Amino acid sequence: MIFSKKRVCEFSFMFLVLAASIATLARAQEVDDEREFSYDESSEVGPSRWGEIHSEWKDCNSGQMQSPIDLRNKRVKIVSHLGKLKRSYKPANATLINRGHDMMNKIKYRFDMEVHLVHESDTGRMAVIGIMYKIGRRDTFISMLKPRFQALSELTDIEKTIGVIDPYLIKFGSRKYYRYIGSLTIPPCTPNIIWSIVRKVRTVTKEQVNLIREAVHDNLEVNARPIQRTNGRSVEIYRPNDPKN
Repeated sequence: MIFSKKRVCEFSFMFLVLAASIATLARAQEVDDEREFSYDESSEVGPSRWGEIHSEWKDCNSGQMQSPIDLRNKRVKIVSHLGKLKRSYKPANATLINRGHDMMNKIKYRFDMEVHLVHESDTGRMAVIGIMYKIGRRDTFISMLKPRFQALSELTDIEKTIGVIDPYLIKFGSRKYYRYIGSLTIPPCTPNIIWSIVRKVRTVTKEQVNLIREAVHDNLEVNARPIQRTNGRSVEIYRPNDPKN
């Protein structure tokens, strides 16, 4: 789902990505045709071999700051100096893109769905805010997009303009978040991405997850990159000094 650029502090809002999902990264950085690689480790183009497919994908194998990582690592440090995540998004025209199988693997991973807010600065720096979901009560933002997802499910490899969407309506639910430096999670696995993962796990219904699966025609069992090594990276979690969430 693509939105036109809007100024957001240092970063301009570029993309909203629903990853139970629909995609993950800025189009200038990501691979458009995912048939070039696979999430199946037994495949000749599986995750452990992504870096061998194209020279510009070398970071997928040799990069020392790759994503995703285990945020439950004992290295996580509680801090208060990061400050809360500030949002100043504005409504913008959006396009739904059917890109296929960027789905979280519900068997292997803890969460049923993930939302990525991907940003890029004028100088090319990238930052991603991640929000995790588990099965429970419906999510109001996804409910609002239901007609759009239903329309997308009838299309194949097509972009569909859906009008103005306000990304500010996506709820974080908590001021606490994890922070670490990582990478894009699909080729070319570009490093030095600032990741902020909201600590609170929000809820979504099974119907909503299935709606998104149908929209991207997803029927894969394994469809996410394996956990990557931390390699001594610091992982922080922002906790405000006041008792509020």
